[in-house]
Amino acid sequence: MSKINPAEISSLIKEQIKKYSREIKTENVGTVISVGDGIALVHGLDEAMSGELLAFPDNVYGMVLNLEKDHVGAIILDESTSIKEGDTVKTTGRILEVPVGEAMLGRAVNPLGQPIDGLGAIETDKTRPLEHKAVGVISRKSVDEPLQTGIKVLDALVPIGRGQRELIIGDRQTGKTAIVLDTIINQKGKDVICIYVAIGQKESTVASVVETFKKHGAMDYTIIVSASSSEPAPLLYLAPYAGVAIGEHFMFEGKSVLVCYDDLTKHAISYRELSLLLRRPPGREAFPGDIFYLHSRLLERAAKLNDDLGGGSITALPIIETQAGDISAYIPTNVISITDGQIFLQSDLFYTGVRPAINAGLSVSRVGGAAQIKAIKRVSGTLRLDLASYRELEAFTQFGSDLDESTKKKLERGKRTVEILKQGLHKPLPVELQVVSIYALINGHLDKIDVSEIKRFETELHRYFQHDDKGKACLEVLKKDKDLPDKEDLDAVIASFKDTFV
Repeated sequence: MSKINPAEISSLIKEQIKKYSREIKTENVGTVISVGDGIALVHGLDEAMSGELLAFPDNVYGMVLNLEKDHVGAIILDESTSIKEGDTVKTTGRILEVPVGEAMLGRAVNPLGQPIDGLGAIETDKTRPLEHKAVGVISRKSVDEPLQTGIKVLDALVPIGRGQRELIIGDRQTGKTAIVLDTIINQKGKDVICIYVAIGQKESTVASVVETFKKHGAMDYTIIVSASSSEPAPLLYLAPYAGVAIGEHFMFEGKSVLVCYDDLTKHAISYRELSLLLRRPPGREAFPGDIFYLHSRLLERAAKLNDDLGGGSITALPIIETQAGDISAYIPTNVISITDGQIFLQSDLFYTGVRPAINAGLSVSRVGGAAQIKAIKRVSGTLRLDLASYRELEAFTQFGSDLDESTKKKLERGKRTVEILKQGLHKPLPVELQVVSIYALINGHLDKIDVSEIKRFETELHRYFQHDDKGKACLEVLKKDKDLPDKEDLDAVIASFKDTFV
């Protein structure tokens, strides 16, 4: 039997005491005092921060929105049915983040970055906070590079530049989403990453958008962030911030990003719902006082970075739905004042067959010619005035029959202008073919063509340019130099085509 050595035991105990270290861990814990409609009021979280992530039981998370004297108001980021009064809530010390990176491309996710497309987990370890301060003035540069939409009337009259914020506004069912989808489809091969944020859309609508993108090969460079109409209001509120956070990752890598918010009216309504449930005082139209700040801090994150920061950009295309064309309502005027111009879609034009139904008088781009190539700038110089004067003349002469020759000429040219600017759904055009169409119009090549034949004439003219040797040379100059080829060459190709047009 071996003897126990007391000295050995003593040294072992001393060694264990030396190695012993105890971390003091403090947790800020509170109790749910009421819950309902995606909102939880929590008592006891004295150290909670605004925007901080809270841990509820059953792996449910929430986010602090209100800091009251004796409780905090939090939005619940999941189904709130499992949470009940008296549950324990802990602060996490983290703010809400969303996964980012190349792995997101071609995927559909919810506002928390979780996949909803059934294609498995997204393999990325990079994240970005949903809320992030927009880059300052010194970090930006002027918008000087076009973002081609492929839509003639837009690229000619209301050009969009990389880093711009251009509002699309109009009544429901006037083609607002169609403009956004065509713009995304047109980015194929142009090295632009697109993010489509669907806020409060039906799930069937989002599914059809995904199908459209797949059909045109646009899903390879597109990310869809969807908070459908069946989701609780907190997710609708977070969706656009998730979209722009994903975009910022690519922007800071020096890439060009297009983010489309469809639509911010539903976003504002979801925020109003949250604010009223949190007992924030209602203001105009029951919206809370910080509704302007809600959208300005979102849209200010769109920028064109200077060359020192890599020259990346985020272009924002927010959509706002109006009631009976009223662009002077609260939310429309807010967003108009934040953006760099608006594309106004008019119901009357839409119903008379003008597609896209863009009102050239009320649509404006505050970036203007800086976002156009030289060729389209030269051919579209007088187009806006011609279109506006035609609309005035049309209204003025609809009851009169005795018109002088110059008025008749203007009306005939106006009819052809409207016809040439019409464009089919999901048929974006390369900018060089847009130049050919508008050049033919403003130089009188369409004056003798019957209005009903204009569309056929344009389609066949484009085909002729793509197959004729002289036409190919003209298109090559347009592509390469971004400027018009010799007038004689263009006129010669169009004249030789007209000889074959029957």
